[in-house]
Amino acid sequence: MDYLPIYLTLADKPCLVVGGGGVAQRKVALLQRAQGQVHLVAPALTAELQRQADGGAVQWRQGLFEDSDLDGKHLVIAATDDSAVNAHISGLCQARGIPVNVVDNAELCSFIVPSIMDRTPVLVSVSTGGASPVLARQLRARLETLIPSTYGRLAAMAEAYRDRARSAIPDEGKRRHFWEEVLQGPIAEMVFAGRDDEARQALEDALAGKSAGREMGEVYLVGAGPGDPDLLTFRAVRLMQQADVVIYDRLVAGPILDMTRRDAERYYVGKEKDNHAVPQEGINQLLVEHARQGKRVLRLKGGDPFIFGRGGEEIETLAQEGVPFQVVPGITAAAGCASYSGIPLTHRDYAQSVTFVTGHLKAGDLDLNWPALVQPRQTVVFYMGLTGISVISQRLVEHGMSPDMPAALVEQGTTPNQRVLIGTVRTLPEIVRQAEVRAPTLTIVGEVVKLHEKLEWYQAEEHTPGTVFSSHGQAGRS
Repeated sequence: MDYLPIYLTLADKPCLVVGGGGVAQRKVALLQRAQGQVHLVAPALTAELQRQADGGAVQWRQGLFEDSDLDGKHLVIAATDDSAVNAHISGLCQARGIPVNVVDNAELCSFIVPSIMDRTPVLVSVSTGGASPVLARQLRARLETLIPSTYGRLAAMAEAYRDRARSAIPDEGKRRHFWEEVLQGPIAEMVFAGRDDEARQALEDALAGKSAGREMGEVYLVGAGPGDPDLLTFRAVRLMQQADVVIYDRLVAGPILDMTRRDAERYYVGKEKDNHAVPQEGINQLLVEHARQGKRVLRLKGGDPFIFGRGGEEIETLAQEGVPFQVVPGITAAAGCASYSGIPLTHRDYAQSVTFVTGHLKAGDLDLNWPALVQPRQTVVFYMGLTGISVISQRLVEHGMSPDMPAALVEQGTTPNQRVLIGTVRTLPEIVRQAEVRAPTLTIVGEVVKLHEKLEWYQAEEHTPGTVFSSHGQAGRS
């Protein structure tokens, strides 16, 4: 190794930063996170550093560096734009045995500052020895996706029980196995889900020789978003890759399903018009049955599970049956499809509100509050409205919306197969027929649709510009 990775205790220790620019400001923030007493030497400061100096958060001596500035300091960072001054500071510090870092000059450093992921008390640092700081930041970013932000709370809880575990489990090998079970099992998931009290009780039970909770599994109700795997949350990806069982819907994109564990059991429970693979009651019981077998069950839903996804019905059953669960929100189709088609759902010049509506037909009609949907300066988004598009068009016009109100159909939004079809409320049915639009498709109605041509940014795999239909059903290109 070119460097020995160590962690310094700087709490309440005087640290010196020479320089007052933007780089110095970032180094000051880092030292403050480590609770160091920051002293600054510089002729002038950034506005933020000046604010901190005025408020007493840092001690500032205005002027150029002097050798005496090193007196009593435990750590020094040279961040000036004068290479001679930086070299002079480095030489003095190394002669005195004071750790010194010269920004962007590894040869003058006795220590380097790595890229840091802070999960206090857990710290993860990545360094390339100054060879490529950008690469170090990229590696840290990848680690960020694997390590939940709540790992710090888990570590603090483990620390609080270390002595009790040592007394309860004298054998070192058994104690190590115990902590491995705790830190990667149900107790850890309780902490990650914010159920700290339950986690502590489970840990108490485990130390008392009772069950650590493996008889009962857990259900992860995860929103898979509208289709693009890059839109998944960190927590969603982590749970997807540790689940024993995957129960998924029709709208979950294939590339997202591929991100689940390869050896996990998979159950398709998708629904489409007049064809439900598994009735909702059956899905609810499937979740309960697998969880009672001690399995980690992933309930994967397109979009967000609480927006037209029946997520509430499913966790209501889980709560009644005493099955632990956690819910991970996903980007709902309206947000994803609108963004990828360049149609802002709200805009101060066009719409101050947005309404999400299910367009699913019941007995050939839609029982909606139509007067509320035709109010001016709002955007209306219809989910599952393709079959009932003629009814939607007719009812909106009947209740006062202009037949020329701009409207868009977004088919397979956020995926490489995305199509955006632009028309009006009047032409929606003809667009669906003429363009052979298929589910999943989202319908957006409102003046904001006018912005599509200007704001369209997403390039699908075989991209063609959004198709625009006239009031007579004639197609053109935007």
